[in-house]
Amino acid sequence: MGDVVDIIEEKVVAPVVAAQGGTDGILMSGKGGIVESIDAKLSALDPITLEEMSGIRLMNRIDTKFLVNVRNLPTLLEMAKQDYYVQRIGDLRKAFYRTLYYDTPEATMYVVHQDGKLNRQKIRVREYVESNLMFLEVKKKNNKGRTSKKRITITDENVLHNEEAIAFLDEKSKFKMNEIDFRLRNSFFRITLVNKEKSERLTIDFNINFENCVTGVKNTIPKLCIVEVKQDGNAHSHFKDYLASLRIKKRSISKYCLGMVLTDPSLKYNRFKEKIRYINKL
Repeated sequence: MGDVVDIIEEKVVAPVVAAQGGTDGILMSGKGGIVESIDAKLSALDPITLEEMSGIRLMNRIDTKFLVNVRNLPTLLEMAKQDYYVQRIGDLRKAFYRTLYYDTPEATMYVVHQDGKLNRQKIRVREYVESNLMFLEVKKKNNKGRTSKKRITITDENVLHNEEAIAFLDEKSKFKMNEIDFRLRNSFFRITLVNKEKSERLTIDFNINFENCVTGVKNTIPKLCIVEVKQDGNAHSHFKDYLASLRIKKRSISKYCLGMVLTDPSLKYNRFKEKIRYINKL
């Protein structure tokens, strides 16, 4: 079983990853590229609008993540065309996201996760580029595996001197604004699917790029695709069946922690070594 979500998600071996701009043998764009193949498969799925999706309430949500080679994505989307809708915003069936994570100078939020502490939180600004929306978010996870997310609308990613944002953190976070600063940026494409029974929603993130605001290091893993299935209680998931047919087992990783490991060589990452090895073998 994955995580239940409350609705209002000493170094021994250096990570082996593709440098920014590398393709790891995958042509991400252009004629014949993987993105062209993904777009073609998405066009075969029935669309669902944001307005139609707003009525979907997963009251006892179970979240499960999978790390997938992006080459498997066209096959998975082909399997999904009879059972799932794809979210459409305007004419677009995939959305571009940008995220800015805040942390302390000591990277406390990363270290708490690396040290295996069960009560933890992350502070981020999430930008939905095509929708022209931006939110400051506090995401918490407790010792029972329950995740909650609180957010407010903002207009500028730099919230260090934003009075409303300062008050929001005072209420929702254990970190104060004067304790944190820019730490990591990422960007990615996201596909959102909803099953025809409307008891499940899933996100598919790919072409994930990182840039560290402290070290200046940029990195990416072109072959990595992160699938997160969000289902209502124990409702059956066709998409999990598709993944099982490809022998893909559940495995989670925090994009923030992954990005920090890939862009800051000063950090310990014992907790993530096995996951990095798994990603390298995809």
